Amino acid sequence: MKAILAIIRKEFLQLRRDRRLFPVLFIAPVLQLLLLGYAANLDVRDIPSVVCDMDRSAASRAFLDDFVNSGYFSVVARPERMAEIDHYLDNGHASMAFVIPRGFGDKLAGGRQASVLIIADGAESQTATIGVNYATMIAGRQAQRIIFDRLERAKGGGVKPVLVNAEVRVWYNPELRSRNFMVPGVLGLILMIMTISLASMGIVREKEAGTMEQLIVTPIRPYQLIIGKLLPFVLIGLMEATFVLIIARGWFGVPIRGSVVLLYVLSLAFMLNTLGIGLFISTISRTQQQAMFTTTFFIMPMMLLGGFVFPIENMPRFFQVVSYAVPTRYFFVIIRGIMLRGAGWPELWDQAAALLVIGTALFALSVLRFHKKLD
Repeated sequence: MKAILAIIRKEFLQLRRDRRLFPVLFIAPVLQLLLLGYAANLDVRDIPSVVCDMDRSAASRAFLDDFVNSGYFSVVARPERMAEIDHYLDNGHASMAFVIPRGFGDKLAGGRQASVLIIADGAESQTATIGVNYATMIAGRQAQRIIFDRLERAKGGGVKPVLVNAEVRVWYNPELRSRNFMVPGVLGLILMIMTISLASMGIVREKEAGTMEQLIVTPIRPYQLIIGKLLPFVLIGLMEATFVLIIARGWFGVPIRGSVVLLYVLSLAFMLNTLGIGLFISTISRTQQQAMFTTTFFIMPMMLLGGFVFPIENMPRFFQVVSYAVPTRYFFVIIRGIMLRGAGWPELWDQAAALLVIGTALFALSVLRFHKKLD
């Protein structure tokens, strides 16, 4: 135990003396959280749009007012001719266009079908998809209202329209704020990046500094060296998790409905995976530059295949199968479940078990590759 404590003390002394590491360890995670918390926003509002009303009737104005007042679209121009729309879409000044043809009001007054042209810039596929969905929803609501008004005026011998009222309840994130979805994922992302990066350079730094020889001639056992070098990174990871949780709750207003203690415990299970990966990288790298590039090779798939942004269900079947071996797949479910749904151990034990199995395998592989000697 004294040997492990001595190595831990040595690691903290090295971290304290390397002033370049302080901003990387404590300032960079906070900046990453702030930047990703604001920039990684999937909410689409105020889509720049152009409106071409060639009918200029009361019906067309009422129809367009629904789009403008919905908050989803922001009118940047009102061209009088349809040919002028191309200019705004080609230059990127608008993402959507709404065209009301002549005779729109007369067709509605005569009980005939009236068409509206909706144009979307497919170069921004996400905005276009969401914008078209919003526009379709608003147009359908308008058409329903016209039918109800007509039936009300007709009276139809006492016949009244039958209304179906769909009461929607959104649980866990009633306002559908994408920030509530993204910020918990950022916590997992920061833990992954920092622990893998620090652990991957742990042994490599000793090799480059020439201090590995000094460790070899000491009576320290290999497992003591591994524990002593990785335990400080566990403590740093828990500190960073605390910083992120404070900012997520206090600054972004993301709720923490579940047990914080359970969150810390399962974060340790996640760090068993990330530290195992970092230790493995350190055993196959000779320089810190090699370790850095290899770390990027591991981090990118873990971020993309773990469900940080893109739902795993939407991925091709092959990548869905591959994602079962990615620790972030389980940790993102855990952290979002605890923070947003208030999930506990009965709901998360299977995710935690998967993390422990994968983490144990990764760590065992890394320890087997570790040798208390220079290659």
